[in-house]
Amino acid sequence: MANLEDVPTTDLFSEVLRRMKCATKPDKRLILVGPPGSGKGTQSPIIKDEYCLCHLATGDMLRAAVAAKTPLGIKAKEAMEKGELVSDDLVVGIIDDALKKPSCQKGFILDGFPRTVVQAQKLDEMLKNRGVKVDKVLNFAVDDRILEERITGRWIHPSSGRSYHTKFAPPKN
Repeated sequence: MANLEDVPTTDLFSEVLRRMKCATKPDKRLILVGPPGSGKGTQSPIIKDEYCLCHLATGDMLRAAVAAKTPLGIKAKEAMEKGELVSDDLVVGIIDDALKKPSCQKGFILDGFPRTVVQAQKLDEMLKNRGVKVDKVLNFAVDDRILEERITGRWIHPSSGRSYHTKFAPPKN
């Protein structure tokens, strides 16, 4: 954790104001479903900021758990190295761990999970143990021609990880 003495006063006040605004927001637990290119990743940060939610993208969470060498990350890495899918129980465990973070206090957005009925049942069971339930599931239904245009135009800058699109967000150079 950063030493607060080294954090500029304007940054501290901005964070206090953000937290005060968040305290007035209702708790929300949302699931975004839809095919790649449907806009889940574009809309998630907007919803996250507006409602003070944490954004849980399970692929990113798995990679972070593996990199951090958490107990669940070590188990996930073993499965990945064998070319196996990471078990539903492991993924739900990683989500459960993430929900303990202060950034998830007001709720969450699950992006791309669950994908199966079994995953949904395991998620419901975990949330029930926490005394909460999913409030809304947003289905991003987009015409296949539009999805094709969005996906085929995507570029990723390898060294920075920034994403671009040939039509909608081209690189400056």
